[in-house]
Amino acid sequence: MTSYLSEDITLRQAAEKMRHHGYTAVPLINEKGEYAGTLSEGDLLWFMLENGIGGLAELEKYPLSKLPRRHDCQSVSVDSTIADLFMLSMNQNFVPIVDDRGVFIGIVTRRDILQACYEELKDSEMFSATPEYEREG
Repeated sequence: MTSYLSEDITLRQAAEKMRHHGYTAVPLINEKGEYAGTLSEGDLLWFMLENGIGGLAELEKYPLSKLPRRHDCQSVSVDSTIADLFMLSMNQNFVPIVDDRGVFIGIVTRRDILQACYEELKDSEMFSATPEYEREG
């Protein structure tokens, strides 16, 4: 199950949901269900510092849709390859997936991408030697 935030909530609601679930970043969707970007806890922190906000209660005044974001995770279409996902995962913790209309349908985590790559490579010659961290020495 994938968590996401709707752009029509307040910054307080977003902060509370992220805190409750322990997320450092979460996808945002707009009123049409389309992927709209990524909210990070850093975005919230910088907003609070730059605007002299001292507590969550003050965040109730601000809609999430107005929050400046430093970085949005790039999304890919549902028919993307593992190579597409792998390249994006080098700079993102997750990759948002959208359908051909841009509607958000979920995420693939960096862990899932690395697991899929490992499964493909584990029987190759490259992985036949014992990893250095498992060697006794």
